[in-house]
Amino acid sequence: MKKWLPWIIIAILAVGLYSWGKGFNNTAVELNETVKKSWGNVETSYQRRYDLIDNLVNTVKGAANFEKSTLESVINARAKATSINIDPTNVTPEQLAQFNEVQGGLSGALKSLLVTVERYPELKSNQNFLKLQDELTSTENEVRTARVRYNDAIEPYNNHVNTFPNMLLAGVFNFDEKPYFESDNAASKPVKVDPDFTN
Repeated sequence: MKKWLPWIIIAILAVGLYSWGKGFNNTAVELNETVKKSWGNVETSYQRRYDLIDNLVNTVKGAANFEKSTLESVINARAKATSINIDPTNVTPEQLAQFNEVQGGLSGALKSLLVTVERYPELKSNQNFLKLQDELTSTENEVRTARVRYNDAIEPYNNHVNTFPNMLLAGVFNFDEKPYFESDNAASKPVKVDPDFTN
């Protein structure tokens, strides 16, 4: 019996290590899939936003003498925002910050557009514009919700890969911590409104 004792101990340790590794990996894969799904929902919300912006810009273009520079800034911000693609399985804090920055630039351009519209009574009463404005507001809420849900999906994943002893296996299986969405710096700044409507 003593002769088999070391082999029994090694077998028990091997089975234990295998079970631990398998459990860690499978849970991390499941949590990572939830993160990818949540990111897909974020992208879907932003895509709806991009589509609405096209319609909004085309509706506003029809208004006589509308500020060309305001429309161009929205169009350029939209183009910049759609040019950044993120792989949710390998997202880095820098990529997410860059994504956040261009989305913030688009939000700022949209706010400027909507503030400028106040100078155009015929546009403010245009039913297509009002409908698009309502849809855009609804979509902004969807974007916010999708981002919160993405962060909610990140939390259990990060907890799983960062807690001891799981962190020992995280590097072996290439499961890195994922960054959270944070508000961009522009979010804390109010939109500048020019009260002089005579210009």
